[in-house]
Amino acid sequence: MDEKLRKQLKIPASNLAALNALLLDPQNELVNAALDVIAKHGTIDAINRESAAARKLPNLMKRLREMNSPYVPELEWLGAQRDAGAFVSVADYRRKVLGDAAAKTKFKKANAVTLEISAFQYFPWIIAQAQQAIAQKELMPGRFIRVRYMKESESDQGDLLAGMAAMQIVGASYVDTLDTKGTDGSNVHLGGPDTITGYFGGIGEPNDYPLKWLDEFLYYYRHYGIYQVLNINAGTILLGYLIHRLGINNEFKISVFVGNDNPYFIWWTLMMAKLFARPDGTTPLIGFNLSNAVNNATIEAAADIRQKLGFEDVVRIEHHITECYKSIVRQPYDRRAELMELAAHVKNISAKHEGGDPEVEATRAHPSNLLEYFIPKADVEAKGLMPTLLQNYMDKHAALNHTAEELTRHGIAFVAAKNLHK
Repeated sequence: MDEKLRKQLKIPASNLAALNALLLDPQNELVNAALDVIAKHGTIDAINRESAAARKLPNLMKRLREMNSPYVPELEWLGAQRDAGAFVSVADYRRKVLGDAAAKTKFKKANAVTLEISAFQYFPWIIAQAQQAIAQKELMPGRFIRVRYMKESESDQGDLLAGMAAMQIVGASYVDTLDTKGTDGSNVHLGGPDTITGYFGGIGEPNDYPLKWLDEFLYYYRHYGIYQVLNINAGTILLGYLIHRLGINNEFKISVFVGNDNPYFIWWTLMMAKLFARPDGTTPLIGFNLSNAVNNATIEAAADIRQKLGFEDVVRIEHHITECYKSIVRQPYDRRAELMELAAHVKNISAKHEGGDPEVEATRAHPSNLLEYFIPKADVEAKGLMPTLLQNYMDKHAALNHTAEELTRHGIAFVAAKNLHK
């Protein structure tokens, strides 16, 4: 190793000084524009207070009752089932899988894998999921991803509020996806699947759209308390870091569409998180999906960088174990066996289930399709697709429980909905 050559990689203080000078320059119109958007919503302290109050469960339920939402009785049922201990306990689930051997097995709790499902589009789906989980002694996810149009969800009898309330009742983390993204018409390259090459470099937030993204985020942050959203573009990722440094208590997850597909790209992602971390070391980057093309060596390299930058317990590596059967990857796509090898020694991983097991999907007359995330609810109902899409979602739930079984057989702990599975 040429250590003299390696030393040339050191970033000189003058380079960091130049970056700080740019950030602090009163004439920096990019920073000024972001500050203007924040000022439109109020002071930092007022925005954070408003957000914290909006997300409190009693306040969510109060708003749902005031609008006479039909989801209130279902949320009350879900809370009652939780309080009654109707869901299988972790010990009983392990006994169901391993029999008497469960009592003698030492599970790797430090390597617990978060059970993640995507996409939780409509509130009633979690009720159907919970009913089956109770009846069949299955696990509910520890993490939910939502990709439904925000404005549509907001106006749908309290669907947005009900989804948030459900997450608090079951004890799961969750991510929402804002409407401001390249698929909203802002990217002139994108039409239907025939223009897929327009996705190269990410879905996109062209021109002034990062500021629209920020404005939309602060709206939902203030009025609903939504603080964790999907992030799909380097520009909005930078804005996410900047507003966190300014004091907004936001979090974000980086999407698979960003394309973190090799250790150097992952290094860049985590390096930016470190560069803009708060003085206490916290970062808004709470997790990121790697490209579906990565292998275990890539993830191990990512975990090593993450650990050395002090983010092992902060930034979750969210890995697709299954994918939608159509419109995203070549099938069959099943990374479960690789996960068992990886989770034995890599911490803070999420096993994301975006599709059913491929062998099940292949039998469906209508397998899961990523493009159907973007169909308005009115069109879903007009086409009679709602029962079909629910079946697709339940196939993902089954795949998630399949992963939980395999983790259990390999002596690895999991993170399911913490308030349901004690």
